[in-house]
Amino acid sequence: MRFVTSVDRLLTQVGHWEQGRWSAPVSDPPIAAGSAPTKGDLVYALVQRLADLGADAENRPRLPVPRLTDMTLPDQLRVMSDDLLVSADEDTLASAADQADAVRRAL
Repeated sequence: MRFVTSVDRLLTQVGHWEQGRWSAPVSDPPIAAGSAPTKGDLVYALVQRLADLGADAENRPRLPVPRLTDMTLPDQLRVMSDDLLVSADEDTLASAADQADAVRRAL
């Protein structure tokens, strides 16, 4: 499944990062992550977007994902992607895969 592959590729890219790398700025973010976002901000924005897509798929209210340390972002990404796999339709998963791919390219 393309979504699984996209998330796995992103996790392979960022899963070993130390704090300094997460704190580096992103010059051209593909999704809204605030002004002058860091790489951590960009991945967090993706995590939040996946959570929102999951909430929409389950017809429940959208809630903010807690912003923990950047070092926990790979775990949060994995949890949100696993949740989305259970609840979302193919079109939603395709959109989520596109977003994950865009974030990976921007990093």
